[in-house]
Amino acid sequence: MANRLYTNDDGSLKNETAAGQSAYAAAAAHRRGVDAQLVERLLSEIQRNGYVIIPELLPRQTMTELKAEVLPLLTHDGRNEFEGLKTRRIYSVIEKTLACNPLVDHPLILALLDTLLMNNYLLSQLQAINIYPGEISQPLHHDDGFYPLSRPRAPISAATIWAIDDFTADNGATLVVPGSHKWGDGQPDADSAELTPAVMPAGSVVFLLGTLWHGAGPNDSGQPRMAATAQYCEPWARQQENYSLAISRERARLCSPEIQSMLGYSLLFPFIGFVDGRHPKRLLE
Repeated sequence: MANRLYTNDDGSLKNETAAGQSAYAAAAAHRRGVDAQLVERLLSEIQRNGYVIIPELLPRQTMTELKAEVLPLLTHDGRNEFEGLKTRRIYSVIEKTLACNPLVDHPLILALLDTLLMNNYLLSQLQAINIYPGEISQPLHHDDGFYPLSRPRAPISAATIWAIDDFTADNGATLVVPGSHKWGDGQPDADSAELTPAVMPAGSVVFLLGTLWHGAGPNDSGQPRMAATAQYCEPWARQQENYSLAISRERARLCSPEIQSMLGYSLLFPFIGFVDGRHPKRLLE
């Protein structure tokens, strides 16, 4: 299946014919067993805004069960303003719990990624995040900003932010800047940028391109707000988390084939990712 059919070098998505877009969406949807018209509609919104909110993609009960397993692991406050001094995170999540795996390899998310990134894209990082009352706004950033390539450009990554709790305007819902995926270099002014809170009920997800400016909002409510985020990158780009060290083979064996591939048990044909000249997945056999 062809990939990157929707992205131009300026960071926008290609303005293909309606028939062409439908064909690409249908191919990705068929591969993942999801509705082609839904994939096409979501891609169109991503093209326009740089992100899309998919409401209630998973049942609230699923998020309740996930929260019960993940919450005991969230024990340390952040170390700086970006992590959040009143925010708790866990990294190397798969080594600690498999509860977030259904978020990482959800078929609809994979159908979008299949279209936007090259074959055998990778999981760049996975976090569970709990923002406590009194937390201030996170600095605005775009997720692939650490790659030293000038903007405007095509995104090198895409991300999901899942609402484990309801996201509201006052409890730290992610703030996005619509259309900023097409901007050039330069840090936006948080005071003048058009910040839109990603308000959504538990079980929903916001899917955003790696070039979209965004940041967690302040938590002015009286309750914590929990989320999980999975970031994905091109198969030629270095991942943020070093999964070859962070995730043991024993844990990787418990994951789906899709997640195993995204952890690095895959190849970018013909030469990137091999082990001793052969496909790395044999290490899991």
